[in-house]
Amino acid sequence: MPSRPTQKDVADLAGVSITTVSHVVNGTRAVAPETKAAVLRAIEETGYTGDAVARSLVTGGTRQIGVAISLLANPYFAALMQAIEREAAAAGYTVLLADTHDTVKTEQETVRTLRSRRVEGMLLTPAAGDGRVISELVSLGLPTVLIDRLTMRADVDQVGSENIQSTSALTEHLASLGHRRIGFVGGMPGLATSEERTLGYRLGLGRGGLSWNPELVVPGHSSREGGAAATAKLLALPDRPTALVVANDSMMVGVLHEIRRRGLVVGRDLALAGFDDVEWSDLVEPPLTTMAQPIEEIGRRAVRLLLARIAEPERPFETVRLPPRLMHRASCGCGL
Repeated sequence: MPSRPTQKDVADLAGVSITTVSHVVNGTRAVAPETKAAVLRAIEETGYTGDAVARSLVTGGTRQIGVAISLLANPYFAALMQAIEREAAAAGYTVLLADTHDTVKTEQETVRTLRSRRVEGMLLTPAAGDGRVISELVSLGLPTVLIDRLTMRADVDQVGSENIQSTSALTEHLASLGHRRIGFVGGMPGLATSEERTLGYRLGLGRGGLSWNPELVVPGHSSREGGAAATAKLLALPDRPTALVVANDSMMVGVLHEIRRRGLVVGRDLALAGFDDVEWSDLVEPPLTTMAQPIEEIGRRAVRLLLARIAEPERPFETVRLPPRLMHRASCGCGL
């Protein structure tokens, strides 16, 4: 027998075809219980390790978790992935990552691909859509934790930032500096985070003694290009805003480019306050006033919740909202 066993070695020992071994390993077709038992014994006896799924059939777990997330949407998610991987590795788990591209169709495909790898649980940042992917995971009983974009559901674990009060605080801060026309560059319509931050902006206006004006709210679609286009639209108003709240740092890149393209000075001609606080937030000039999401803690809590659900499927579901921290810098006009 070769030093590294193959599926043929397993098939020979079990007295079945290689095709049957493949079906047992990949779960692609029902196999008679006694045949499956023979294949499992052969996998164990030969020490076949050519597939993590084969090992899982013998040990009862792959020690793998799936992460379906949009890596294109925001640099915040790259930092979140690092936190997830560190926590998972500390617990002896590996992470299988799939990029959803923030579309429901791709999300459905990536989640099913991860399920085919027999992951023990799933971390999901849901795309804006009808929630069928979440419902499918729940109905299958696959341990799942939603990250960042939380829902009103009570049948799944969730971890993310508190968005409403924190965006309200950013808006109130700008109002306290004397700004009466504060624009808002919102995220992708339909996303829970976008709706919550818009609500927070509206709440902050009221607390700052200002009225809601729909012409000052423009979606930036959670992208650099969208942020630039939204800023251009706001600055083209006859009575343009003197301050902007930007709902994430991906859009903030476009906002900064558009402001500088027009020859305006951040903090002097237009005050800015944002959400996320990625690593470059304090490196631009002037440094950005932002709400810093607790990315490390979100990643840690999500992995711990998922592993707890795997170990104890009947435990009560939890929704965890972690407070961001205001990073007060110069882009809002303070100190300039």
